[in-house]
Amino acid sequence: MEISSPTFLTLQDYSPLFPADSVNMDSNFNFNFNFNVKPNTKKRRGNNNDDYPQYHLNQDTAAFQFHLDSKNKHTPFFMDPIPNYSTQTNPNEIQFDSSPTKRPRDVVDADATATATATATSSTHRRLWVKDRSKDWWQRCNHPDFPDEEFRRCFRMSKGSFDIICEQLESAVTKKNTMLREAIPVRQRVAVCIWRLATGDPLREVSKRFGLGISTCHKLVLEVCSAMKRVLMPKYLQWPEESRMKVMKEEFEWISGIPNVGGSMYTTHIPIIAPKSNVNAYFNKRHTERNQKTCYSITVQGVVDRKGVFTDVCIGWPGSLSDDEVLEKSALYQRATRGNFKDLWVVGNSGYPLMDGVLVPYTHQNLTWTQHAFNEKLGDIHNIAKDAFARLKGRWSCLQKRTEVKLQDLPVLLGACCVLHNICQIRNEHMDPQWHFPIFDDHILPDNNIRSTSADHARDQIAHSLLHHPRPSR
Repeated sequence: MEISSPTFLTLQDYSPLFPADSVNMDSNFNFNFNFNVKPNTKKRRGNNNDDYPQYHLNQDTAAFQFHLDSKNKHTPFFMDPIPNYSTQTNPNEIQFDSSPTKRPRDVVDADATATATATATSSTHRRLWVKDRSKDWWQRCNHPDFPDEEFRRCFRMSKGSFDIICEQLESAVTKKNTMLREAIPVRQRVAVCIWRLATGDPLREVSKRFGLGISTCHKLVLEVCSAMKRVLMPKYLQWPEESRMKVMKEEFEWISGIPNVGGSMYTTHIPIIAPKSNVNAYFNKRHTERNQKTCYSITVQGVVDRKGVFTDVCIGWPGSLSDDEVLEKSALYQRATRGNFKDLWVVGNSGYPLMDGVLVPYTHQNLTWTQHAFNEKLGDIHNIAKDAFARLKGRWSCLQKRTEVKLQDLPVLLGACCVLHNICQIRNEHMDPQWHFPIFDDHILPDNNIRSTSADHARDQIAHSLLHHPRPSR
């Protein structure tokens, strides 16, 4: 049986309940009742006002209830309708609508069933319980005539990069239409996620921008970020193959003169809301002392190439860990200790230990000219990674402050930001100067900063070669 909108009743529908002389109605719709009523002498708790006595009808008229006020005006309250009634369609009659939040009762007899079916198939509009929100802003942004420069300011990338992302994610984020509503288009889904990551605005603001519910926007952000991890990360964020690594070594040698450098490494912290468990593990002492405000964070360790494109990331370790402790827990450390970094260096700052595959500057006092020159050349390489993280945080503002994301979902969001960063770097997307975000070095020296004698000897040879046998660089 199809359910239509609730049927309305009028006073004439209840006329069989009362004698003809019991109700008098004048032209102004004022009613005078002459029922055999009994005052309810039992007072309601907390009501000491005797000017408003409550009356109840006897058993014969139990379907009707009313209250008398001090001016003897009568306000009817209809309860359960009588099964045998006829639907009134005269617009001049007084109609009493039931609550729209309640379901209409099942109609038993055949006449009422036919009436309900006819009403459902008539021109009356069915009410869908979906809040009507304005999508004007997104429709303007999605219009082909929308200026590319303004689009880039909104989404921190050009229309071309946005179209490529939508095309590659289409199969992963597309949803089917249902009988109740149409699915949100792929472009709008991706736009909600990118806007949220780019601006860091609260979900309430994102909801107003795109004309969607707050919970819907939150769900879309997580779904699209997960799709980026599954679909885009294998394409845009992978450790380079041998042929690509050879080219990267040449690029780093051109800018520093140091041979066999395959990447620059840096570790940054992302602020988070204080977790409910293991609070001390996420407490960031160095950021708290610098900002004079309690700070909790998680870490992001990344290795980048000459263009600042991430080739390896390690995300999610608690903010109380130092840079060398984060390195020890990463897959990069496992590859280095297994001997996979043969004739390969990853350059880090003084917060990392000197070990096989990891090249760091000299940190002891009274450096020689050779060691000082080596530190300067190594600093040029390390600044590439630091600048990459500055662009990462500057372009995706959600990384600059605590976000409304659960701790277990945050690594997926951060990974999506790294993937989007790589796409922008590969496509040479312009970085607006006003997006610049300063990066502070809060690293501390590890307790054992030299963990390989062979790596220490190799560093001395490189430093000597740079000073006495410099190679051409650009």
